[in-house]
Amino acid sequence: QVHLVESGGGSVQAGGSLRLSCTASGYIDSKKYMGWFRQAPGKEREAVATIATGSGATYYADSVKGRFTISQDNAKNTVYLQMNSLKPEDTAMYYCAITHGYPTVPLSIGPYEDWGQGTQVIVSP
Repeated sequence: QVHLVESGGGSVQAGGSLRLSCTASGYIDSKKYMGWFRQAPGKEREAVATIATGSGATYYADSVKGRFTISQDNAKNTVYLQMNSLKPEDTAMYYCAITHGYPTVPLSIGPYEDWGQGTQVIVSP
């Protein structure tokens, strides 16, 4: 069983920054990718950024490229999402997820097996 705990969400004004953290525990030795996803009210969940935990390769949705950075601390089993230049359209519940497989498409949601409870990000104009 995998347990993911997100933190770092909050309310900021447009142009501000937030840093999300996600710490994994449990059956994680064979994890291959971790990722951040978000879901805004009335919208489908979408990928934000993912990272291959072995190579450190990173992948970003076009909407966040150049503004968000995903990183990891393998010693702490933690993945981070640094979010800069936040926009109102970034408002969403942000979820951390993990997969023990190799996604054909790194930004696809389907391969991710375990999910955290989410942390809310609100960006005001």
